[in-house]
This record gives sequence, C-alpha cells and structure tokens, in this order.
Amino acid sequence: MGLKIEGLSKTYANGVRALSDVSLTIPHGMYGLLGPNGAGKSTLMRTIATLQEADSGSMTLGEIDVLKQKDELRKRLGYLPQEFGVYPRISAQDMLNHLAILKGIGGSGQRKELVEAMLKRCNLYDLRKKALTSFSGGMRQRFGIAQALIGNPQLLIVDEPTAGLDPGERNRFYNLLAEVGEQVIVILSTHIVEDVTDLCTKMAIIHEGQVLYEGKPDDAVAQLKDRVWQRSIAKADLASYEQRYRVISNRLVGGRPHLHVLSAQSPEDGFAPSVPDLEDVFFTCIRGWN
Repeated sequence: MGLKIEGLSKTYANGVRALSDVSLTIPHGMYGLLGPNGAGKSTLMRTIATLQEADSGSMTLGEIDVLKQKDELRKRLGYLPQEFGVYPRISAQDMLNHLAILKGIGGSGQRKELVEAMLKRCNLYDLRKKALTSFSGGMRQRFGIAQALIGNPQLLIVDEPTAGLDPGERNRFYNLLAEVGEQVIVILSTHIVEDVTDLCTKMAIIHEGQVLYEGKPDDAVAQLKDRVWQRSIAKADLASYEQRYRVISNRLVGGRPHLHVLSAQSPEDGFAPSVPDLEDVFFTCIRGWN
C-alpha cells in the first residue's frame, strides 16, 4: 500500500500559494520531505492528515480516497505534528489510555496491554507514572511517537520531529523512527538535511510549494558528481566570489569562509574537488541550478 498525491494545490485567503500542483508517490518505509521553513511542508502534512482542505488535486492511500473518505484515512493515520498539546498533569500511561479510548480500542484489558507495550517500545515504561509536564524534549517526542502509534496506523506523519533535541535524544529518536519505518509508511517532514540522509531511502525536495526533486537521496547526490568544488577564502573576497561563481554554500571555518561552488570544471587555481552530499543537492535545488 502506498500514498499517491496528484496535482495538489492550496492557496490561503491572504493570497499565499502554499502548494502548487504537488504530485508525489510515497511507498512503504521512510520517506523524507525536505525543504526550508515556509516551503509548504506543513501545509502538505496537514492536508494529508485531513486537517485542512486542498483547493484541487487528488490523494489516495491504497483504495481510500483521502480527500473524500477522511474518516477512513483517520482510522489508519498516526500524526506527530511539530507542536502537540497534552494535559500537563496527567501521566504518560493515563494519557495513552485516554487516547486509546478515543481511537475506539475497546476493553480495559486490551488497552492496558497495548499501552504497556507502547511505553516499552518507546522506552518510556519506567516513566509511565510521571506527569507529562516533567518530560524533557526527547522524552516528549518519544511520547509523541507513542501516541501516534496507538491504533496500529498504516501511515505515520512526523513534522519537524528532531527540532530542539540534543544529540543523544536525536539519535534515540532516529533509532525509534527507523524501527517504525520497517512496518508502515512514514513521512518525515524536516528542514534538517541529516535527518533525511540518515533515515530515508526515498525523498522529495519542496520549495515555495513546488516539488523540485523526487527520488533516492543517493541518486540526487550522484547527479552532482565531479561538479562541486571547495575552497577557503578571505572574508573580504566573499562578495566577489558570489558574483563570479555559483556558490552553493559558505560556512565559517577557523574564521574564514569555506565555499562549495557548482561548476563543470575547476573554477580557478586554489579550488579542490569536493565529494557532494545531500546538503549540496538541497541548496542547488532551491537555487534552481540543477
């Protein structure tokens, strides 16, 4: 079962065109949706989750017409938005039990067994009686995945899930997402390139509401082979280089700008070949240079 999106468009009342003829085919497994803030990722996620209407287009999950059969989609959906609210003084165990009731999971014994299994899976069992307000960022995100997985969804949406997590929490969250992705469709919406590099076998890059690339991350990187060059320069020379070359990115290393430049051949003496990565692909795409 896959998710197929065709010609999806959305313009808000203020005239902002958030989605423009978006078409994607999202298979089973981890799928990365990569784009800068304001690219339209959250609008797409909310539309898939049936939280807002599209102006035009179609979307199917297997045999389900998502835009017309919203209740059927919701039965199969797990959703972890960028910001989600909980009752702060309730425990993780009681909150998951409450959500299981809302999902229509009948029988207190069945719910108890499901909740305990989910707490263990998300490494929260020892914290099950703690109030959610006391949770750290990583614990809160793990609870977010636990609540999204209640009801055994076929489609899981996670929107900017690692924002604000420290490196250790981020790695633990990665491992949990990768495990989940072995069993269901997981859409990972993020502006963090490493999230997609580490987790996803297929991806799309979206910018200003349009899909700029869809395919495998490795294939996208391969398209830049022998076309990326690097050099460290003086700060005073940065504007000159940006005028003369296609500067993919620059970052300060030891107080000096370190450039990545897109070129079919070495731009000039002093440049060295650079092994391209997904960050190079990302910036090249959003600048329209591919």
